[in-house]
Amino acid sequence: MGADGWAGLPDRSREALLDAEVVLGGPRQLALLPPECAAERVAWPSPLRPALPGLLAAHAGRWLCVLASGDPMFYGIGRTLHEVLTEVHDETGAGAGAEDGDEDGDENDPAGGLRILPHPSSVSYACARLGWPVEDTEVVTLVGRPLANLTAALHDGRRLLVLSAGAGTPAEVAALLRERGFGPTRMRVLEQLGGDRERHTDGTAATWAHPPADPLNVIALDCVRTPEAPRLAAAPGLPDDAYEHDGQLTKRHVRAATLAALAPAPGELLWDIGGGSGSISIEWMRVHRTCRAVTVERDPVRAERITRNAHALGVPALRVVTGPAPAALAGLPTPDAIFIGGGLTAPGLLEACWEALPPGGRLVANTVTLESEALLASWYRRHGGELVRLAVAHAVPVGGFTGWRQAMPVTQWAVVKPVAPAGPPVAGRDAPERDGDDGRPGGEARPGDEARPGGEARSGDEARPGGETRFGDDAHPSGGARPGGEARPEEAAQAAQAGHAGEEAR
Repeated sequence: MGADGWAGLPDRSREALLDAEVVLGGPRQLALLPPECAAERVAWPSPLRPALPGLLAAHAGRWLCVLASGDPMFYGIGRTLHEVLTEVHDETGAGAGAEDGDEDGDENDPAGGLRILPHPSSVSYACARLGWPVEDTEVVTLVGRPLANLTAALHDGRRLLVLSAGAGTPAEVAALLRERGFGPTRMRVLEQLGGDRERHTDGTAATWAHPPADPLNVIALDCVRTPEAPRLAAAPGLPDDAYEHDGQLTKRHVRAATLAALAPAPGELLWDIGGGSGSISIEWMRVHRTCRAVTVERDPVRAERITRNAHALGVPALRVVTGPAPAALAGLPTPDAIFIGGGLTAPGLLEACWEALPPGGRLVANTVTLESEALLASWYRRHGGELVRLAVAHAVPVGGFTGWRQAMPVTQWAVVKPVAPAGPPVAGRDAPERDGDDGRPGGEARPGDEARPGGEARSGDEARPGGETRFGDDAHPSGGARPGGEARPEEAAQAAQAGHAGEEAR
């Protein structure tokens, strides 16, 4: 049903309402029904979804009709009803039960008794008024969703339709646009589309001072970015200064290569372990609005920073879990891909991630330390994949000249978990190696061991007092191995007990 109410309904929709025994809907929609609709009128409870199964059960056996604004299957109640009826069917084996001869029912659909009678959506009406092709217009809904969702859709020259949450939404959108450097954006608020009280308000975000709109409104945006505002591309590899961070950040070029290896696709879920500043999971979610991510960060301060970055960059749905891995992984939904950016040498972490990953899932791990590199080499020998080293250098002034400053190289292992048991040796390698065999004459090294002058360092000795190493950071006097010495086992044990064992800063 649209803003034009009963008068705008086709005959089939009117007949359904006249035949109904119970009509469910919002107070505004129920008030649009004429007196000849004799059905019992029931307003939606709040919150709606948890109450739906009980509400439907209370009226079992009666002919129900549900009122929705516009198209029920476009951010509407239709999707919710279908999901709830399917859940009820799965739990009880009883579906909605389409009537005999009902051409809208599907006997193979658990919600087959649900008939959808759509009406033109507010988006269709708005595009008709504006002359915008629907297929070229991006829609962002703020109904029951954070305002920050709009941020990821803001691009210079882009046309957007925003489904408002209420009368105050246009002012909130204008404030967000000014904050993000899109003050010159033209805003048009279209109220009561299709009804007798339809009204349009025009202006720019920079000067928006109109009073609150009618609660039933849609906002049309012609996005214009100011020259000084940062340009945030849709592709991975945002500038480092787009993030609030304490240095614990996967740097831009390494981040782009890491996202390429993770290969996000619509609807997929990422585990980002050792979240740092959240850059990997944030840019995973920016690839497509249906991409989901869970980031695990043991430091509460950094976890809060990740949440702020997610809101600032338009993906407030990022789930942040505070706690050490692998313990914090318990109970998380099954991932499609896993990124390990810190804590590689934590006991059992790689094993837990490999076990959680379904066949066909991707695992990518980055490190800057020799100890963790040895561990990745061991896993590479066992499971294949790609083992690469990423090195980035930046041009910097050297007196009156220009030279290269080399960042710390990053070792990256990327692998796809096989669907079937591993086959013959991987092509390109002469022969399979035994775990720990480094091919050197005179003996074998244990997994994760690396011979160094004066002794050997075990994977786990990388945590040390005096600071952290970060992916892409330049070598610094306070970082790296101590000259002429080796990591002491007692230091590694103390770091592991403190929860810092093997943390690679991102």
